[in-house]
Amino acid sequence: MSSKKGAPLPASSGGLMRFFEDETKGFKVDPRIVVSIPVSLITVSWMIHLFLAP
Repeated sequence: MSSKKGAPLPASSGGLMRFFEDETKGFKVDPRIVVSIPVSLITVSWMIHLFLAP
């Protein structure tokens, strides 16, 4: 009759598995978007510096 929340955690995980299983509120963003936005900003900044700056 032990439920998932009532079961003791193994000593090796230190509670990390229980932490990452919890869902948080908010919107989810695809990791490709999170990586592509900074890369595109860096590229645009580099192109502006290369072509418009003396």
